[in-house]
Amino acid sequence: MLFYVIPLMNVMPILRILMTAALIAAIASGCSQPQELNDSMPDSVKLEALDINIERNPDDHELLAARARVLLNLGRVNEAAADIDKALRLAPETVEYLLLKADICFRNGDVKGSYNALEQAEALNPESQEVQLKLGEITYYNHDYDRAMAHLTKVTEKDANNRTALFMKGFIYKEKGDTANAVQLFRRVCDKFPDYAPSFEQLGVLYAELGDNMALEYLGTALQLEPNNTNVMYALALFYQDHDDMEKAESLYRQILDLKPESADAWHNMGWIELFFYHNLDRAIEFFTKAIEANSGYIEAYANRGIAYENKGDRQKAKADFEAALSLNAAYQPAVEGMKRVK
Repeated sequence: MLFYVIPLMNVMPILRILMTAALIAAIASGCSQPQELNDSMPDSVKLEALDINIERNPDDHELLAARARVLLNLGRVNEAAADIDKALRLAPETVEYLLLKADICFRNGDVKGSYNALEQAEALNPESQEVQLKLGEITYYNHDYDRAMAHLTKVTEKDANNRTALFMKGFIYKEKGDTANAVQLFRRVCDKFPDYAPSFEQLGVLYAELGDNMALEYLGTALQLEPNNTNVMYALALFYQDHDDMEKAESLYRQILDLKPESADAWHNMGWIELFFYHNLDRAIEFFTKAIEANSGYIEAYANRGIAYENKGDRQKAKADFEAALSLNAAYQPAVEGMKRVK
């Protein structure tokens, strides 16, 4: 996800009750006095206070922008968009408002609108690191890697250890197939920010792709930092599976399924182990079926379940699964070859 909204801290329950009660009393009595705001307020309470203040001062662009941020936090994106648009009509050259508009547009699926807002912000303040970072993010999202790298480099030229910029540059190198530079940047992030799990995860994935046992160290560290990260668990399990340590792979897949029972990949890979490693056909069919239930378009699960049925001698069910796989991709070779065998 590209744009992050930092959650506000919750206040003590008694304080929240008192604040809410005060607001309700003010509304009930018809009081339109300005309500004080502070960052420790829950968004729901802050929104009530902002509503009262904006009713009193409907053209206060700062209040409108503040409410837009709260509405965005609460997932009320269209209302947030209306507020930030009004704020920008009142104060059109406010970079902070343009950045917020970019966030709102992106959350609403309007990537072009988000980019346009960022371009306006850049024209007003090209030196802003936040503007350059977000331009880097959105151009990366659009797979415009050269422009993304240019924006991110503007950030690192001023702040050589900017974690977000370094990490994203590493990701761009990874996407472009430049493993050496990707590894170098991810290592730098790991060295500078040893508590930042994503950099360890990416290094682990890169080393796993190379078949290097360093993958175990980096993925293990990432899992220590984020014990419930199922993506890290999956990468680690797949490494063990590829290196024939099925016991450790299965243990990790089961942990994934405890946290995320709908994980089609974990079910499929458990089935693959049962089929091709243990030759337990019934268990393989059971797991492939669960993968298909979780993802009806899982072509590998259909083809592999077809192989399991084929090995059981059930040619009709095998044929049905190979046909299902071919309906998803007529050129999928495991299913093409399977159909030849069961015809």
